Order: sequence, then C-alpha cells, then structure tokens
Amino acid sequence: MTILDELAARARVRVADAKQHTPFELLKERVAEANANAARNTMYAACETAQAGTSGNVACASANETRTANAATSANETCTANETRAANAATTTHAATFPFEQALRCDGLSFICECKRASPSKGLIAPHFPYLDIAQAYEAAGANAISVLTEPSAFLGEARYLQEIASAVHIPCLRKDFIVDEYMIYEAKLLGAQAVLLICTILDTPTLAAFLRCCNELGLSALVEAHNKQEISNAIAAGARIIGVNNRNLHDFSVSTNCATELRKYVPPEIAFVAESGIQSATDVLEAYNAGADAVLVGEAMMRAENKAAELAKLRSKLPATATATGGAHDLR
Repeated sequence: MTILDELAARARVRVADAKQHTPFELLKERVAEANANAARNTMYAACETAQAGTSGNVACASANETRTANAATSANETCTANETRAANAATTTHAATFPFEQALRCDGLSFICECKRASPSKGLIAPHFPYLDIAQAYEAAGANAISVLTEPSAFLGEARYLQEIASAVHIPCLRKDFIVDEYMIYEAKLLGAQAVLLICTILDTPTLAAFLRCCNELGLSALVEAHNKQEISNAIAAGARIIGVNNRNLHDFSVSTNCATELRKYVPPEIAFVAESGIQSATDVLEAYNAGADAVLVGEAMMRAENKAAELAKLRSKLPATATATGGAHDLR
C-alpha cells in the first residue's frame, strides 16, 4: 500500500467516525441552516443599506426592528415574504459566484498560498504554527487564495484551522484533504471553505463526477488534481472547471516542475489550470506562467519564509508587470 492509499484509507475511517458523531442527514441540515442564515444576513444588510437615512422605516429598517415593531399584520406578512424571496435569491447568487474560481481568473498569475504544519515528504515544517497569523500575512502580502490542510495524521492538519482561517480572512479558502466521501464536502462547506481538493488518483471518474455535482450544488469550487494525461482526460470527462497538476509524485514524493508545464497542453483554455507543488523560486513561477498556468499553489517555500510578503514578492519578481494578480484587500468570499 502506498502512502496515498494509506491516507485515503485513513480518510475513510475519519468519515466513518464522524458519521457516528454527526449523521450525514444532520450535517446536511446544519449546512442548509447555515446557508439560510447567510442569505438572511445578506438580505438584512441590503435592507439596512437601502433604508439608511430614510424616515418612517418601520417595516424594514433592520431585521430586529422588523421582528419587534408593532406594525400592521399585513405589513409584517409582506416583509416576511420579501425576506423569503431575498433569502432564496441570495442563496442562488452565492452558489453562482464561486469566489475561488474568480480568484484564479484574475488578470495575471494567481497565487494560492498554503497553511500546513507538516507533510509526509518533509516531516515537521512548522514546529510553531500560528496559523491565523500566517493566513493573515498571506492575505496582506497579496495572495489570491489560501489552501488549508485538514488531514491530521501526515500533515497535522485540523478542521478548526480551516474554520478559523476562513472566518479571519477575506480571500477564498481551499480545504486540502483526501476527499473520499460527500460527507467531507459538506464538512468543508460548513467550515467556511470556498473550494475543496479532489484527487483523481483516489477517485474513479463516476465518483469524481458525483463529487463535482455535489460541490456545484453547495456553491463550492473543486480543484481537481491530476498527475498524468489519462487523469486529465478523466477530470475533463467528469466536468472539472479547475484542474491542477501536482509536480510531486504522491507515490514516491519525487518532484519535477516539468510535470505541470508538460501536461498543460492537455487542458482546454476554458478550464482554469493550476501548477501545484515544488514551486520554490521565481524561475519556477515564470516557467508555470509561460506554460499558461492561471495559478500556482505554493506550500513549503511560503511556510518556511519568515517574511511572507518578501517571499511572495520574490516569487513574483520575474513575472511581467501585467502578470501580477494581486489579491488581499477585496472580499471574494
């Protein structure tokens, strides 16, 4: 059994344990409730903005006033109906925006910077792991998205890292784990992720297609990871909108940055392309850009850097000025 097979098997055990604690149907209910709350908050914020400075706002000055004001019953019924329509519209809008994909489609080359404490190939990377500080430093440095490891055994990740980081930053977050069950996709949504990683090597094409449909229904993007031409074909057949090629062989952990550049030609231009792993220098970044990558995912180089802004600037240093897709300040979530 390879380490990849072992990690996938461990993920199945984690899912089985999680289902004992929180049955799948209950998890789905929690996700639906969170979506509804988010939609209502969006509606309330829009209502408050529209009504700001206007007199006589009894019916809809704010959500709390609407519930407590002694307005006429008919007015309350009208506001309730409006809330329902607005909540449904907000949910649909949220599902259609896919902020992770927007982040990768910015002008220039996008950077997905990774928060990880350890890896099977490098061992412990960050004995001291102030994950919130790291994520916020990435955002301040101009990262377009953040990848957060939640796999606990080999990467020392935790679900709470993702949940807390997603709440603390204003750029999209990717749940990076060995997704082997739809349950994990629902978990990612509840934790605040805007995308999940799906690995072709551990998912057959029908399962991959089913997981992609699940992501789409939840308003999540999926970074579909491939390692060869056949897996790229499988990803395309399954309906992937983002394909990443991992320069690291997950069976023996060898790295070849040529892997992504050589396989780029098999991915149609309408599908976003990400070069993953082994990105250590400005030359590596430039090669990915010249090959037509839309984004690079950088892990160890950023994690080991004391100054995240300086390291990201260094990685971008050989790119033409028009190729710098700065993230950070704007909220894409």
